[in-house]
Amino acid sequence: MRILACILCLLAQPALAETRQEVGLELVLLADASGSIDDMELSFQRQGYASAITDPEVLKAIRDSLYGNVAVTYVEWATNTAVVVPWTVIDGEASAQAFADALAGPPRQAYGSNAIGGALLDAKRLIETNDIMAPRAVIDFSGDSIRNSSGPAIAAARAEVLAAGIVINALPILRPEDGRRAGANLEDEYAERIIGGPGAFMVTADGRDSFARTVRRKLVLEISGRTPAPGAGRVAAVQVQ
Repeated sequence: MRILACILCLLAQPALAETRQEVGLELVLLADASGSIDDMELSFQRQGYASAITDPEVLKAIRDSLYGNVAVTYVEWATNTAVVVPWTVIDGEASAQAFADALAGPPRQAYGSNAIGGALLDAKRLIETNDIMAPRAVIDFSGDSIRNSSGPAIAAARAEVLAAGIVINALPILRPEDGRRAGANLEDEYAERIIGGPGAFMVTADGRDSFARTVRRKLVLEISGRTPAPGAGRVAAVQVQ
């Protein structure tokens, strides 16, 4: 019976592979929902991503990409992580709008302090266990702090993600209106301790006014697979680490 079961499993594998959808990119949008982000800011972040994913410039980048589509999931992180919008294949205006609409509905489910290492590993798991095939996988990490209050260490989690061939980009959110409560060196910390992989980069959001614009810019770069030129605005690039 054991041998028969193994034979049946091997025969089933090609059929299972055929059911996996091919896309040009698997993208985890990993957004900060820790204690420093209140409900209004949480909603503002979701609105920023909803606006960006439906922007004509982002839709053009998707159309012009390798397969003309991308797979995206939106996940909020704190002590735990919570999937707000599950994996969605976006290939045009209708699917982009459906993703944007889905961002508005779910209640907050991530609470507590920072567990950045755990969040990175959860994002890795989401990439490795979905039913999607893609030549590139990216974790798009955003946050306003580098503190790691619980769970795996950032360095160990980051190393595990990079070893799996997944790129980590970042969006540090500064707080100029309240003395950069996350620390004046947040950009340097993200450049050194968060981003990594071939062509990894970060773009900085200086506040509410620039957030949606910054997200849009980053999505275009990620979807098109372009590496930003060093010193291009508030963009920092890094080589393979």
